[in-house]
Amino acid sequence: MSKEEFPSEKDLPQEDQEKQAKAAEADKAGVKDDKRVKDDKEEAAKPADVELDHLKAEVAALTQKNKDLEDKYLRSQAEIQNAQRRYSKERANLVKYESQRLGKDILSSVDNLERALQVKADDEASRQLKKGIEMTLEGLVRALKDNGIEEIKADGEKFDPTLHQAVQSVPAENDEQKGHVVQVLQKGYVYKDRVLRPAMVVVAQ
Repeated sequence: MSKEEFPSEKDLPQEDQEKQAKAAEADKAGVKDDKRVKDDKEEAAKPADVELDHLKAEVAALTQKNKDLEDKYLRSQAEIQNAQRRYSKERANLVKYESQRLGKDILSSVDNLERALQVKADDEASRQLKKGIEMTLEGLVRALKDNGIEEIKADGEKFDPTLHQAVQSVPAENDEQKGHVVQVLQKGYVYKDRVLRPAMVVVAQ
């Protein structure tokens, strides 16, 4: 078909020309509308992103706060358990060593009775008195033993600084005697697993 067969825009009727113009304007308006919609969507997305960032920050802050509170709670629980263990241990020690003070006070009486028995009894009255002192001493020693207080072995034993207190030293008669107790000046006592009073001794060197 030749070019002459296609009518040009100016050859079209006025009505058709107006239709084409309107269609072109509509296309342009459509492009503008699409751009406007896209811009509106982008503008609407910006506040949403800001809100999302804010929520993320808030969640992170709450998570950290929860972690801190949990750490404080665990520390508090550990402190409470430690305090309970200390209390239980102190209570057990009080029960275990409840006779310690009484036993310590009685030891001086035991010492006095033992010194009284060293006095020579010359007559019947003195012998009877000595017998009474012996019975009293035996009763005290038995009561101490029943409550966990026993005499520390010292005479002839190897010197032990945890049990013995050396107040004097003398030359040893032989090598075997060196470092051993040769005389007990005052008896020592243990209360269960504690030294109530160390033995005062003389050690051979």
